[in-house]
Amino acid sequence: MIVGLISDTHGLVRPEVFTALEGVELILHAGDVGGGVLDELHAIAPVRAVAGNTDDPWDPRLDRSLGLDIGGVSVHVSHGHELGRPRPDALLARYDARVIVYGHTHKPVVHRDGPRLVVNPGAAGPARFAVKPSVARMAIENGRVEVEIVWL
Repeated sequence: MIVGLISDTHGLVRPEVFTALEGVELILHAGDVGGGVLDELHAIAPVRAVAGNTDDPWDPRLDRSLGLDIGGVSVHVSHGHELGRPRPDALLARYDARVIVYGHTHKPVVHRDGPRLVVNPGAAGPARFAVKPSVARMAIENGRVEVEIVWL
């Protein structure tokens, strides 16, 4: 299964996102979504999203966090702001999932710790903090997980 990972869109879906996430079967949005984004992403694939620190916490389309089983692999999705400044070691200590997806920092991260993986797809929205926009593609097959950062 190929899963698109996106975060920190802040109301903007760049045209490059449609090419970067073409063919994914599911999109996981790690928060700071902004208006209209979920509808645009649904044109690519089904979307599950969590609320970030700039989102309406009462939006019924946004979960506080997600715990999913994808192809036999446990996946946790949260924005990361619940930890203050999220870092891979802190996320690994807080959550038990094999794959942890987060956002908030706007910096892409793919961190392996044995069989566990921590992924931040980076920020796909408006340019901020001198960080190049990005998303990620996560492939899960026979218990193996591979992640590729895709620059926009």
